Amino acid sequence: MDVADLPELPRRLAAAEPGWNETTDVLVVGSGVAGLTAALHLREQGLHVTVVTKVNIDDGSTRWAQGGIAAVLDPLDTPAAHANDTEIAGVGLCDPEAVRVLVEEGPARVRELIRLGASFDRNSDGSLMLTREGGHRADRIIHAGGDATGAEVQRALHEAVHRDPWIRLVEHALVLDLLRAPDGRACGITLHVLGEGSEDGVGAILARAVVLATGGMGQIYASTTNPSVSTGDGVALALRAGAVVTDVEFVQFHPTSFVTSTVNSVQRPLISEALRGEGAHLVDETGKRFMVGQHELAELAPRDVVAKGIHRVLRATGADHVYLDARHLGREFLEQRFPTIVASTRAAGVDPATELIPVAPAAHYASGGVRTDLQGRTSIPGLYACGEVACTGVHGANRLASNSLLEGLVFAKRIADDIARELPPQAEPAPDTAGPGWVVPPDVRAELQRSMTRGAGVLRSADSLDATAKELARLAEQRDTPRNAAWEATNLLTVATVLVAAARTRRETRGCHWREDFPVAEDEWRGHLLHTLDRARLHQSFEEMA
Repeated sequence: MDVADLPELPRRLAAAEPGWNETTDVLVVGSGVAGLTAALHLREQGLHVTVVTKVNIDDGSTRWAQGGIAAVLDPLDTPAAHANDTEIAGVGLCDPEAVRVLVEEGPARVRELIRLGASFDRNSDGSLMLTREGGHRADRIIHAGGDATGAEVQRALHEAVHRDPWIRLVEHALVLDLLRAPDGRACGITLHVLGEGSEDGVGAILARAVVLATGGMGQIYASTTNPSVSTGDGVALALRAGAVVTDVEFVQFHPTSFVTSTVNSVQRPLISEALRGEGAHLVDETGKRFMVGQHELAELAPRDVVAKGIHRVLRATGADHVYLDARHLGREFLEQRFPTIVASTRAAGVDPATELIPVAPAAHYASGGVRTDLQGRTSIPGLYACGEVACTGVHGANRLASNSLLEGLVFAKRIADDIARELPPQAEPAPDTAGPGWVVPPDVRAELQRSMTRGAGVLRSADSLDATAKELARLAEQRDTPRNAAWEATNLLTVATVLVAAARTRRETRGCHWREDFPVAEDEWRGHLLHTLDRARLHQSFEEMA
């Protein structure tokens, strides 16, 4: 498959030689649900752990999760039913064995999280309060603080990590590149720390295993629910190291981000799917419920179906938003069940108890990423990936609502167990043979976001993707001096290039990949596009589903 017209990409980032180094048993990169859960389980195995995070420990995507965690906790529900809903949402591309692991091991991981101190909302009899979200045919979503689940999960994990003196936390540290031993095994990373004293600047942390838990890549788009730190750092690092990534064309656009001129467009507030789960309706400018008749679950259809339904209305009307109508739920219920949403919309001048909430799709979640097996192992020995940075096969072409936090919990435990079973001695890094590194200027970021939104966003076509590929090639010709903003821009360019390559190649519409020129799913495309980076060129192959 021809990717010759795509730009060359750096095999490593331009950076000063490491001026300091330290050693740990296991290095975890990222401090969301996946990273902190992995760190805690690794400590249970008696290993020393260093957690590196780009800003502060709580600044990733986990704390922004509103809806909840999906798990079979109702005696009337079954893992088979949860698996069925997951696979329907994934439109034929889920790995059934990965889904089985998720739904069967999920409840135990949730109970562990509760024992750790996470407090979820409960009914008057003390039982966990369960609700429903898009694509689920049963009430199996637990939540905290009404619509502040992510914040509560992050709090509980954060406090547990700080209670353990053998988990070392390095904040304000941007990971740069993977270090590999002479036998090819991962043996550490280079990173840049904005600190004081001996740790300031570029350094290296050597480790017997490395776990990537860096989150997503939503910042490749102009409108996203992701925080500004979600720049695809883990996927870009893995590519530069030679790892396989897959399914990157499947970026989920959450149907209902809050549209208001008073909110910074870099990160749009999320209007949780749980609001529709409690009975809110999507309506057009005339007040018509346009999802009725499009899918059996109407507003609670899988996210790709609802996002496409909204996009069709926007194309037909020329508007930049539709509306979510929650007025009939009542002021008291809204304030009690959704305090975060009510506060954020009122701060922007919209009272959901009396007014319609303007909403539109925004980039939300990367279903693809660094390819892993069921133990979280990547194609590079000693390198693991967990959470949104990984592609475990669970999500297929479209993630089912509230399966993301669950995936982080389940596969973090599996990674810790696998590392503990066979952890090799520390190895020294092999000499760097990747050639000179380079970075692009920070202002590439905004240009890239605009181009990706126009040509590789909710709706794609051969013409739009070709135009985006040409723009990325132009941006890749620019060079700049090493610094955090330039490293992030280069990571965004890397993951955007791979996404465009995959989206151009997949000539069908499936899940959250919507090709206007190929509007139906085709059996011949029931499989995965795999990408690797070799000698600065992107390589692509197709693997059919079994």
